[in-house]
Amino acid sequence: MQRYLYDDIKSLALSRNKMAFISGPRQVGKTTLAKNYSQEYDQALYKNWDESQFRRLWTKSPNDIKNEFDLEKLKQKRLVIFDEIHKSKGWKQKLKGLFDEIGNDLNIIVTGSARLNIFKKGGDSLMGRYLNFRLHPLSYGEVTVSRPTTPETWKANLFIKPKKDLPQEPLERLLALSGFPEPFFSGSEKILRIWRQSRNEKIIREDLRDLSRLPELSQVEMLASLLPEKVGSTLSIQSLREDLEVAHGTVSRWLKYLNELFYFFEIKPWSKSVPRSLKKEGKIYLYDWTDVCDAGPRFENMVACHLLKACHYWTDTGEGHFELYYLRNKDKQEIDFLIVKDKKPWLCIEAKIKDTQINKNEVQKFLTHLKCPFIQVVRQNSVWRAENNMLVTSATYALSELP
Repeated sequence: MQRYLYDDIKSLALSRNKMAFISGPRQVGKTTLAKNYSQEYDQALYKNWDESQFRRLWTKSPNDIKNEFDLEKLKQKRLVIFDEIHKSKGWKQKLKGLFDEIGNDLNIIVTGSARLNIFKKGGDSLMGRYLNFRLHPLSYGEVTVSRPTTPETWKANLFIKPKKDLPQEPLERLLALSGFPEPFFSGSEKILRIWRQSRNEKIIREDLRDLSRLPELSQVEMLASLLPEKVGSTLSIQSLREDLEVAHGTVSRWLKYLNELFYFFEIKPWSKSVPRSLKKEGKIYLYDWTDVCDAGPRFENMVACHLLKACHYWTDTGEGHFELYYLRNKDKQEIDFLIVKDKKPWLCIEAKIKDTQINKNEVQKFLTHLKCPFIQVVRQNSVWRAENNMLVTSATYALSELP
């Protein structure tokens, strides 16, 4: 299938002679997406850091890659894909040198299963030479082949009563099998379990080793096994520290690495203009929500992944600067999510399995200060009820026009 970023990467980066950096969780489809562009080029190369021959070439003389193209043939379109080169020391400077020498003759795509920005410290800057795109797992809108709308159109359409029901099966399939292509398209929970075990081992035993050189990999695996039960609640590093019997700073460092490797993401509380708001304690969610056993937290995790994907997509494609937060005050009143556009509250979202009744007194306390709409997303189908700036709607309706 053609992924949701395909046309945007082509129009915003490749057609404008910019390098495209594609980062995202391991096995989310970055390499497949990059290779799909090869059919549009007369010459295309794929270079993986795991190939020993390419490692030698990149270490000694990366500019010699140009010798693999016939640059004398005019008007030919050329593409080179670099997979996981961020594992190379000084990769940024070498890539800059290659781009400055032959960037006018070919397009460059760089993919990585870690946040590429963490490797861009020091040395010459690549500023102005690339655009960054974050690839996420499959979502309801993507698997039902809906085209994502603009953020303002999506928000406005939420409050227009749907004319027909949307299919529930893709939503249930996502909940059961995750949004990662291999287990999702396999349709098998057995394949999901085998895939998940392999993926988690590779993240910690390979990616984390390459990133950090940590010797305590078995303890990091124990930390990762504790995180699913923490989903949806404020994260206590002190509690994790006691379970693992290590220092507070050590747990913080391990969590930082797992976050950079797209194992989980954290959202912070929004405190501006909200009286008695929490200011520090974040909530975590996994990119693979099937690791979460309980139905309620798993559904909330899936909605969180859809919203983060939308925020990243809208930001990466120039629709504005979108961020995802949550709301919680010292009276323990909470709203699961708040989308912020250009530093201003834009939309509040609550995720519920069955509850179609809005706690209006609690919600209104936040909306009075935030002055933005509120929607409650529920798992069951055929639900839509709007009242002023509050809405209860089925997840199929709410998620269908998101990327």
